[in-house]
Amino acid sequence: MTSQTTIDTTGSGDRAEKVPSAPSDPVPAAGLRGHPWLTLITVAVGVMMVALDGTIVAIANPAIQKDLGATFAQVQWITNGYFLALAVSLITAGKLGDRFGHRQTFLIGVTGFAAASGAIGLSHSIAAVVTFRVCQGLFGALLMPAALGLLRATFPAEKLNMAIGIWGMVIGASTAGGPILGGVLVEHVNWQSVFFINVPVGLIALVLGALILRDHRADNAPRSFDLLGIALLSGAMFCLVWALIKAPAWGWGDGRTWAFIAGSVLLFAVFSFWETKVKEPLIPLGLFRSVPLSAGVVLMVLMAIAFMGGLFFVTFYLQNVHGMSPIDAGLHLLPLTGMMIVGSPLAGAMITKLGPRIPLAGGMVATAVAMYGMSTLETDTGSGVMSLWFGLLGLGLAPVMVGATEVIVGNAPMELSGVAGGLQQAAMQIGGSLGTAVLGAVMASKVDSDLRGNWADAGLPKLTPTQLDQASEAVQVGVAPVAKGTPDVIVAKITSVAHDTFISGMSLASLVAAGVAAVAVLVALLTKRGENADAGAGVGHI
Repeated sequence: MTSQTTIDTTGSGDRAEKVPSAPSDPVPAAGLRGHPWLTLITVAVGVMMVALDGTIVAIANPAIQKDLGATFAQVQWITNGYFLALAVSLITAGKLGDRFGHRQTFLIGVTGFAAASGAIGLSHSIAAVVTFRVCQGLFGALLMPAALGLLRATFPAEKLNMAIGIWGMVIGASTAGGPILGGVLVEHVNWQSVFFINVPVGLIALVLGALILRDHRADNAPRSFDLLGIALLSGAMFCLVWALIKAPAWGWGDGRTWAFIAGSVLLFAVFSFWETKVKEPLIPLGLFRSVPLSAGVVLMVLMAIAFMGGLFFVTFYLQNVHGMSPIDAGLHLLPLTGMMIVGSPLAGAMITKLGPRIPLAGGMVATAVAMYGMSTLETDTGSGVMSLWFGLLGLGLAPVMVGATEVIVGNAPMELSGVAGGLQQAAMQIGGSLGTAVLGAVMASKVDSDLRGNWADAGLPKLTPTQLDQASEAVQVGVAPVAKGTPDVIVAKITSVAHDTFISGMSLASLVAAGVAAVAVLVALLTKRGENADAGAGVGHI
């Protein structure tokens, strides 16, 4: 096996400005194998499957909760387990791709993701669903950085940015389109079909990958793995999210809550220290000496907290408060999807012309305004007002989805571009997991503090502590805790209290998300186009 390095496009360690104006394709494609645009189509199919599953499940959550009798915290873990598995595995998966080849890791990821999806559809318990969602996340982590690595190695320098822009648009459109497709499947088939659909899509990606993808491997690929670093980072993330999930039940003043938070901080600190000592670290901390790169990572985390955390409650608002069917709920999110699809290529053009700073800051301003607008939604808010805020949210998110790869990967040294690609995706998944957990904790705390008083003010019979806890769990997802045989007059009062209390919780969570987006505006101002953004992917080929 001979490794050949195509260094003519970049020179020996030279910066992007020394790249020839018309570099050739790293390896001339012979027929289908290694064709740049066919490679883009192939990896887009796999990436679409993973990105879609990040949000398609949101629209199915109410049906899953009802069918399997899940609690609010268990429903959160359907989302959190997936995001957490992705987040803690992406950097490691990126290194696996660098070591063993991105083609192999992509094909394994696609196969495993499709198999795990089928297993979820066959599951009959919430524990099985969460377990296989974690498996989905692990296999999804294999194919996401591999897809970016394949694009960087396949496309010549002058076309790489266009390919990455389309790649980002696929992720954004798939993320936003999940609720619509999920609504159609849940209403006309069942919630299991949301997962079964990945099986044929995965088979298509597998066949295309076997026929089209060419293996690429860096000459300086890692030869060892930071196993302790993987364990430390995984433990730190688990402790943090577990504390946030359990805090509403345990209480924020409970010793167990702060024990897990303290454990997370300690593990993060030990992880950071270890990464400075190990020969081949999981995350080379030298990457973060670049202020723009660090800002790009933080921006991705903050954006995902606001977006994924906010979207989690919107589906319950549309279905359980407004009484919409799953498909109607998905259609009401069409402005969000449409503006992301329209806004992504526009954002790509703006970023190419102006650089990332202005489009990213402007996008986060629009996101902050949209989340503030969503905090004003009421039980009787009309579709027009909802569409306005959903559309503005999609328009604001598009520049961040498209521009983050250029900011993070472009500001990393070429020899660490694979790690940077995994870091970019990990930041988004960590943010999504934290967003669901943090805003879920905000919602739960607000409902717990308001429900007892609202219930008493409505003149309803006093609840025992156990009944109050059960009612609070129902209200957190917008469901009125009505027992069978309850008179219609009482049903109306309970429903009014439940929906008003849910709205108060969602409003506070949306305001927190707006605040997070506002902070992200300041972070976006620290970004800039990277010196390596236009450099060709000078890697070896097998």
